[in-house]
Amino acid sequence: MKRLWMLAILTAILAAIGGAFPAQAQKQQFDLSTITCKQFFEYNKENLTIMLMWLDGYYAEDDAPPIVDFDKMAENSRKLGEYCGKNPGHSVITAADKVMAGDK
Repeated sequence: MKRLWMLAILTAILAAIGGAFPAQAQKQQFDLSTITCKQFFEYNKENLTIMLMWLDGYYAEDDAPPIVDFDKMAENSRKLGEYCGKNPGHSVITAADKVMAGDK
């Protein structure tokens, strides 16, 4: 009886969790090597911020301390924005290679 009760509770929890998510959630993936600068800066602000933080980590030194430097991120974002403004057809990775890889 105890097992049956636990199974019923577990089933109810899983059903509640499953109901909290859309049945056909859209998976979002961004291939920064194929997304152009123009497309990159057209994404919503939340996604853009996350991707800019990811780029900062990607271009950080391997032995860099685990510190989020918002001033450096803002400067890198500004440089990336300037480059992309002049080269909207370049991929984001090409642009980041030009302006962020020099920080390594």
